[in-house]
Amino acid sequence: MKYIIIGLGNYGHVLAEELSALGHEVIGADVSAGRVDSLKEKIATAFVIDATDEQALSVLPLNSVDVVIVAIGENFGASIRVVALLKQKKVQHIYARAIDAVHRSVLEAFELERILTPEEDAARGLVQLLEFGADMETFRVAPDYYVVKFTVPDKFIGYYANELNLDEEFGLKMLALKRAETLKNCLGISYVERNVRNELPENDLIQVGDQLVCYGRYKAFQKFWKAL
Repeated sequence: MKYIIIGLGNYGHVLAEELSALGHEVIGADVSAGRVDSLKEKIATAFVIDATDEQALSVLPLNSVDVVIVAIGENFGASIRVVALLKQKKVQHIYARAIDAVHRSVLEAFELERILTPEEDAARGLVQLLEFGADMETFRVAPDYYVVKFTVPDKFIGYYANELNLDEEFGLKMLALKRAETLKNCLGISYVERNVRNELPENDLIQVGDQLVCYGRYKAFQKFWKAL
């Protein structure tokens, strides 16, 4: 896919670098020549422009990419103006970063495809790490509903998946189990790969390193974790 990222600060820089590493075509833009120089060897191309200037913004191929991401955070005025100009130019797919509730509220008025809240998401991730004492991956479906992936606790090992009674006891629906398998590449080097196992044989016991993917209320996950 092709992306334009406007704003190459810490967030925009990492975003551009990671997308490019995954094979996507990334075009970066920033008013700082230093920021552009630090990325120009890692992405398809980068422009030193003031994106708040309508004429300068026209240099970018706005309507020939899949998504335009406004990664400007600290400069509230610049972020809003760039988004307004993109909407004026009828860019279809716009993602924009919001740094606080007011910023988000203003961006919502533009009816963007997606509003990004990296600071808020990172804070939630840290709260979950501190609260549960475990490394989890979470996806918020609604304000109180989450899909959570976590490594099975030691006390689950040796039980059958249907013996856990997560639904009856905690109101958590188990969506899948991921099992680690040791494989070898063409050079004979071993590596670990986790594959989803949606259906488990009756005699298949939960093993060390298995991961569960569950869905439910956040309070249900709290209750479940405290019970451990």
